[in-house]
Amino acid sequence: MRQPGTAPSSSDSPLTSVDQLAADLACGTAPILLDIRWKLGEPSEYGHGVYLKGHIPGARYVSLDQDLAEHPDSPVGARGRHPLPDRERFAAAMRHAGVRADLPVVVYDDGDGTQAARAWWLLRHHGHAEVRVLDGGFAAWRAAGRTVEEGEPEAEAAEGDFEASGDGVFTVLDHDGAAAVAADGTLLDARAGARYRGETEPIDPAAGHVPGAVSAPTTENLGADGRFLPSEALAERFAGLGVEAGHAGAVAVYCGSGVTATHEILAMAVAGIDPEGVALYEGSWSGWASDPSRAVATGEG
Repeated sequence: MRQPGTAPSSSDSPLTSVDQLAADLACGTAPILLDIRWKLGEPSEYGHGVYLKGHIPGARYVSLDQDLAEHPDSPVGARGRHPLPDRERFAAAMRHAGVRADLPVVVYDDGDGTQAARAWWLLRHHGHAEVRVLDGGFAAWRAAGRTVEEGEPEAEAAEGDFEASGDGVFTVLDHDGAAAVAADGTLLDARAGARYRGETEPIDPAAGHVPGAVSAPTTENLGADGRFLPSEALAERFAGLGVEAGHAGAVAVYCGSGVTATHEILAMAVAGIDPEGVALYEGSWSGWASDPSRAVATGEG
């Protein structure tokens, strides 16, 4: 069994460690590095600001709001606060950041992977075969005493050749699809337990959860060090929630706006559960709560 805070040994793992990334950078097999730092409640400029103060050498900044979401001009609607981006616009943003189809990509955020997972999910969804999340993110990199680069890179990133393929690898659900999974399968709510129970709701117009959904906070995917739990522990966690490798029946995940839900899907992949069998409810709670005709449940479920 691997120790907490280290990535699985399998080459198929969706995670990479600080030591592995440093070794790749040192031996000239560097992946394309994307910095996806963002913070709820902060302006869009926050992420680029912290990037300029220090980032992993060679990393390119990617904006969650501008590149990983289709920012609506109108108030939050059925697709939630962070709708999935237009396929071609997303692909263009990835090419601008230097993403190539034939080179691996490593994405990272401040630490827990909740934003980096969105980039991992989108790249995989649109056909990139080799994408990993840095376990522990920039915090782990810095804590290990690794080299940090400040400011904008001196040279523009070489234009990539990434093209978004097909209609997408993963399943994306609307409100009715999520309600169907809640009724006949397993719909996981990745938000904090207090929001699921309806005890508090700091953002959206209604407090509670989709009727039939199961509480599964993303924080429980992580150890005290902010890194993912061992794959065995995650497999045990999801089995307790009704989801196992090779599961039968529909499984889907939602959160507040469809961002941290991808962290849950990433954690399932670490646990050995095929992410192609797990749907993302795009609008998530922000979309559901924007429709007053939708039923709201509170309490433990």
